[in-house]
Amino acid sequence: MTIEDDIAVLERVPILRRLGSGALRILAIGAESFDVESGQVLFTAGDIADGAYIVQQGSFSLKPERGDAGDLIAEPGTLLGELALIAETRRPATATARENSTVMRISRALFLKMLEGYPEAAHRLREVIAARADAWLRDIENVRAALLPGNKPR
Repeated sequence: MTIEDDIAVLERVPILRRLGSGALRILAIGAESFDVESGQVLFTAGDIADGAYIVQQGSFSLKPERGDAGDLIAEPGTLLGELALIAETRRPATATARENSTVMRISRALFLKMLEGYPEAAHRLREVIAARADAWLRDIENVRAALLPGNKPR
């Protein structure tokens, strides 16, 4: 794949698309792509996460560490481990390839270095995170209000 192909992969991810072309070029140059065979585990729940993966081709089953909800499916364009790009964290689920797949790995070190060199990208990322935090807060308030005595489910 060419750098332009890798940039196109990055642009498919909504949060990364907001960073701008210069920032994406840096990520594309520093990221690594590799194949994952069907049935192979990409990462395990509880593992220390030092970066994120973008599904380029194929798909992955994500089995949460806890909870009985069914497995989630990650398809091309999905960013796995978004939080690990900016903070130390652990993997909340095990990702297993459902078919022969290809992923692009972006390390936290690369991502943070890119943000240092592209402050406008850091500013746009901060705006996205702030908007998400506001939305989560509204969701929590709506759930809390729905659970108060006397409220009927909608």
